[in-house]
Amino acid sequence: LPPAAAWGARSETVAVQGSADGASFATVVGATAYGFDPASGNTVTVHLPATGARYLRLTFTANSGWPAGQLSELQ
Repeated sequence: LPPAAAWGARSETVAVQGSADGASFATVVGATAYGFDPASGNTVTVHLPATGARYLRLTFTANSGWPAGQLSELQ
């Protein structure tokens, strides 16, 4: 990850898929742009509907502030 001083406000597009068996995934949350801003903690909340998924897959398709998607914690 870039150093803390390099972070600026940015938008990242993330989709979430879920799977019960780790092999067959279905969309849980479609691709959505989320705004990240160091001034407000650099965090976002992705609201997931109730699902029986045991596995989650996050797919980052855009990031306005860096040439890759980043994730540092998932709860």
